[in-house]
Amino acid sequence: MPWIIVLVVVALLVIIGIAGYNRLVRSRNQVDNAWSQIDVQLKRRIDLIPNLVETVKGYAAHEKTTLEAVVNARNAAIAAPATAAAQAGADNVLTGALRQLFALSESYPDLKANQNFLALQEELTATEGRVAYARQFYNDSVLGYNNRLQTFPTVIFARIFNFQRRDFFETDAASREVPKVQF
Repeated sequence: MPWIIVLVVVALLVIIGIAGYNRLVRSRNQVDNAWSQIDVQLKRRIDLIPNLVETVKGYAAHEKTTLEAVVNARNAAIAAPATAAAQAGADNVLTGALRQLFALSESYPDLKANQNFLALQEELTATEGRVAYARQFYNDSVLGYNNRLQTFPTVIFARIFNFQRRDFFETDAASREVPKVQF
């Protein structure tokens, strides 16, 4: 009779271990999927930038430093390592450069009325919304995954199978500031 109790306890521990491991794997895969969604949207935005720069060049050729800043930020975003911290840093620089570029349109009424510019601006705005959603989904997935890594009993299996904590996709303080509108 005592060996049956031991066998039942061992079987329960094995079942708990398998279930915990499988939850960790599912959570890790969800984080990886969420990251790939961010990556897709960031690449989409990067691909739109050359067309935007070319459109602006025709109207604001003497704004060379702003255009170069956008191109350099785009190149840095392309070259950034595929980690949340590196991509977030490159994204912050690119967002700042794009803000400067769109600020130029206020100085050039013809550019502001150009259909190509308006279409590209609209496409970038829509992409920004997709990026924001993908970031939120990624960070929610990371939160769930990291919580599982740190709670009992899955913390035991996480350490045994070397599951690693993931970083959130964070923006810098400048990206969180609300733009000042002056009339």
